[in-house]
Amino acid sequence: MEQVVPEKAKISPFLVFFLLHTMQVGIGILGFQRIIAMTAGYDAWISVVIAGLSIHIILWMMYKICETVDGDIISAHTFVFGKKMGKLISLLFVIYFSLVSVTVLRTFIEVIQVWMFQDLSIFWFSLAFCILAIYIIFGGFRTLTGVAFFGVVLPSYLIFTFLFTIPYADIRNLLPIFDHSIKDLAMAAYQMSLTYLGYEILLFIYPFIKEPKKSKKWAHLGVLYTTILYTLLTIITFAYFSEGQLQKNIWATLTMWKIVSMPFVERFEYIGIANWNIVILPNFCIAIWCASRILKRVTNLKQKKGVFIICLVCLIAINIFQTREIINTLITYTGKIAFFINYGYIPLLFVLVLVVKKVKKK
Repeated sequence: MEQVVPEKAKISPFLVFFLLHTMQVGIGILGFQRIIAMTAGYDAWISVVIAGLSIHIILWMMYKICETVDGDIISAHTFVFGKKMGKLISLLFVIYFSLVSVTVLRTFIEVIQVWMFQDLSIFWFSLAFCILAIYIIFGGFRTLTGVAFFGVVLPSYLIFTFLFTIPYADIRNLLPIFDHSIKDLAMAAYQMSLTYLGYEILLFIYPFIKEPKKSKKWAHLGVLYTTILYTLLTIITFAYFSEGQLQKNIWATLTMWKIVSMPFVERFEYIGIANWNIVILPNFCIAIWCASRILKRVTNLKQKKGVFIICLVCLIAINIFQTREIINTLITYTGKIAFFINYGYIPLLFVLVLVVKKVKKK
């Protein structure tokens, strides 16, 4: 059943920039450098650029899908597969976004436990986070967008803290360039694409954008800004660490914060992690909102009830994952599922929508 979004619930096109960017910059930015360097060495910054540029093609496909069906991905599923089959496929995305929210919050809790409070209660922290998420989502989509806006703007000063590494950096670490095979660069680009994921929310927020055609440039700018940010951070990291040093640092970004020296703070990484709450919050909230929105569209369950149910499931699931091995498995599988959706399913859906449109015209 198609549900018309009231005009007062819609957002300005430029805010899409913040929604897509905030979903792409999550917990992955704290330690992606080591993973891609293991595959393509210090040529991996090229893979960061390649992976970032590939997203623009997927983004173009997403807009084409939404424009063709004049709605979100649930409308596209109904358009292609019919009402019953379409609903069934849409329900799978409830599981996907619930998985994303669990992965985001559990990984962040692990960072806090390792770097700050070893005895932090997983249950109480995740409960507080879920209550805050419920409060924000109940405020409506515009409130959620406001949180995403501040999740980008408020912690943006952290970018300048990496300038402290420049006196200790050696750009010659990146030489020689193109020292690895195309296969290595492609594999590193695949690994990097897992860090970039999150922009697929466009398929769910599309009906909430005023004049969505005007939002195209902002969506592409958001992804471009993310690509530039990740590329610069990769180059700074590679210049600061030798390859041997980098392999011993799981969270390279946090390690670089350890050298930040200010008169009023001794351990800046504590400030960085505390600020990362503001970055993680919109990630978690948007994932919960998407899952509850699908439930509302498919089952006609009130969205507020859906939010409660999903948050309860997430709260239980987060407390199941205890060890580093299990958390790492969770991150790996979530990344692979997300990669399949973005680089496999969305292009397939794009082709199917165009085919069905031509068939229906005839």
